Amino acid sequence: MNAPTHAPTAVKPLFSYKPYWAKRFGPAPFLPMSCVEMAQLGWDSCDIVLVTGDAYVDHPSFGMAVIGRVLEAQGFRVGIIAQPDWQSAEPFKALGKPNLFWGVTAGNMDSMINRYTADRKIRSDDAYTPGDVGGKRPDRAAIVYSQRCREAYKDVPIVLGGIEGSLRRIAHYDYWSDKVRRSIVVDSKCDLLLYGNAERALVEVAHRLARREPVAAITDVRGTAFVRRVSEPGWLEINSTEVDQLGRVDAHLNPYQTTGEQAAAQGAACGTPKASQTPADSTDGASVNGPLAAENSTQPLRFVPNPALAAKRPPLREKTVIRLPSFEQVKRDAVLYAHANRVLHLETNPGNARALVQAHGDGVTARDVWINPPPIPLTTAEMDGVFDLPYARSPHPRYADERGRHDGATKIPAWEMIRFSVNIMRGCFGGCTFCSITEHEGRIIQSRSADSIAREVESMRDQVQGFTGVVSDLGGPTANMYRLGCKSPQIEAACRKPSCVYPGICQNLTTNHDPLIDVYKRVRTLPGVKKVLIGSGLRYDLAVQSPAYVKELVQHHVGGYLKIAPEHTEDGPLTKMMKPGIGTYDRFKQLFEKFSKEAGKQQFLIPYFIAAHPGTTDEDMLNLALWLKTNGFRADQVQAFYPSPMATATTMYHTGLNPLKGVHRDERGETVDTVKGERRRRLHKAFLRYHDPANWPLLRQALKDMGHAELIGNGKHHLVPTWQPMDKEGYCSPRRKNSSTKPRANTSGAAAPSADPRPLAKRKRKTPSAPAPGRVLTQHTGLPPRRKK
Repeated sequence: MNAPTHAPTAVKPLFSYKPYWAKRFGPAPFLPMSCVEMAQLGWDSCDIVLVTGDAYVDHPSFGMAVIGRVLEAQGFRVGIIAQPDWQSAEPFKALGKPNLFWGVTAGNMDSMINRYTADRKIRSDDAYTPGDVGGKRPDRAAIVYSQRCREAYKDVPIVLGGIEGSLRRIAHYDYWSDKVRRSIVVDSKCDLLLYGNAERALVEVAHRLARREPVAAITDVRGTAFVRRVSEPGWLEINSTEVDQLGRVDAHLNPYQTTGEQAAAQGAACGTPKASQTPADSTDGASVNGPLAAENSTQPLRFVPNPALAAKRPPLREKTVIRLPSFEQVKRDAVLYAHANRVLHLETNPGNARALVQAHGDGVTARDVWINPPPIPLTTAEMDGVFDLPYARSPHPRYADERGRHDGATKIPAWEMIRFSVNIMRGCFGGCTFCSITEHEGRIIQSRSADSIAREVESMRDQVQGFTGVVSDLGGPTANMYRLGCKSPQIEAACRKPSCVYPGICQNLTTNHDPLIDVYKRVRTLPGVKKVLIGSGLRYDLAVQSPAYVKELVQHHVGGYLKIAPEHTEDGPLTKMMKPGIGTYDRFKQLFEKFSKEAGKQQFLIPYFIAAHPGTTDEDMLNLALWLKTNGFRADQVQAFYPSPMATATTMYHTGLNPLKGVHRDERGETVDTVKGERRRRLHKAFLRYHDPANWPLLRQALKDMGHAELIGNGKHHLVPTWQPMDKEGYCSPRRKNSSTKPRANTSGAAAPSADPRPLAKRKRKTPSAPAPGRVLTQHTGLPPRRKK
């Protein structure tokens, strides 16, 4: 199957550049992290030094490893400074002065999400750090690292990238400080920001800097953002700094005039010379060919463009820039913030996106943040080239213990998670409003070839220690969008929809899962491969379009449990999430159970749900809790909505407006119920864990306040009981942690009183030896999987 043509214009292939002179050194076993390693490679300096907030793992699931290997393939000498001490600039001088530029990123995860929970509490762990130790990177790491790089060598250009920079390329709401912050381009003082998957832009920038082109002159690369103080000449600027303003009012054309007369009138109104009337414009047929010729001849009807409308044709999109409301405007006006967010999301298709510009500051401090259109997606051949580079597929030897092992205090949890997994695609066209994958990777799917995927599995089998024959995942941002896309490149290039699957699957979207089925079958039959599991999130609304895919998945690639994400059961929050209704989940569940039964396997679905999402009412959460109880689900851990920068749902949370429906100042604008405040967020999470006795007092009071006291009781149809288990310290939950805890010892010597008023015989339970159907514990973080780039 050939790769779709994504590019609206011709682009230079990623690996067609003339290699830099340092190509003669060849690839390094690991990119060096010290001057000693540089000397062993025969280097006297680094051309590019990458600074990252993650431990260095040379694996294609880690962004810095991909960027480093891609630059190395272009002939550049690349070094890495991983998790440096940011208290001074000295650690940033460990590899010497870069010859070309710094490459800075906070890491695979946003540093604030990595550090804080959805309730703004500090995490004690960090999966991207050896030993799972937290606090090894600063808050807003991209800004801090950029400042230290500038202090170390102030004349070296700084190129910022990664997901933290991508999601902060314009003025954005910052959940942790509860205010609107400036673009990260301004705060970090970087020379260039590369957003999205930036291989194409980075290679172009690196070669131009190697040719000694000033970094300030590199303003025409797609997928970049930068600061400029003067407007770019030759561009048409569309002012979109306000809402509900009247557009251009044009005079109506006189229908009784000929097209030539209309053009002449239009030209006079525009101050242009009148168009001369041609014989074809005349209404008198006799003046052309005579009355007999007009009466006896038969001529076809011809449609010609009206010259009067020529002046109204839109300008070329390639030379059009949209001016967003300024930072000062969006900071003080929620309507303009929602409007800016809506415009940003409309300009994300590489086929038709226009440049954006946003002013920061007033007077002498005024400057514009210019954002070029998104990068052109990689072709299948380019994706294969990126993933076929010589990755070591393990952490840097610096993190190994004296026996050369990566365990115990040197174990990197994120590496362990993806150690035996393979990334087969990028991008997501789902458009879920709470997720930022689309804003970072785009909605056009970039897929690898089956040969490249098979080669990586074989390399993993032969090189990675501890491989037992089980591939933990073949996936990406989603499990089953491999090789899916628009049927027509022309339609794809013109489309401006935020999602291809909401409110229904687009008629122009291919839903053929046969290429993915073929990949699954090929990999599971490779020598040395015993089992291939699918751990990435599944779009079950797409899966039900291909029962053959569901059969292959269920019968060969599920290890007992399959995680899917309905997120909610009620239409209110689902419409704000842009997720399908719960009926689609029911259809997938039927297929799942059917094919599991055919294979003679007892397997279970684990649904993910999210609490406190914008648009969710208390009644919605109550209905979800009743659905969970009816279907016998008990959530082990739940996560409240986490407002990540630039997500559409975050705009709803901050402004209380729905940018999906258009933004207006009058009644045409749709308001959104946002769940704020500690008590209400706790209540929504408590509804998901209705079975936890620690939540019963809060739920009882809430049910009374909502007028649903009939749901309080000790029957099967009740949500929470009237009684409460107690110990000496008051209310307690039988599950203090994710695993069961032992009963407390009675140190008083007396019989412990029971707070349960029921007879003992009725309180006895039979402990099951295995999870029963529908009783599977569920866990949901509300965030993209950490292993994704």
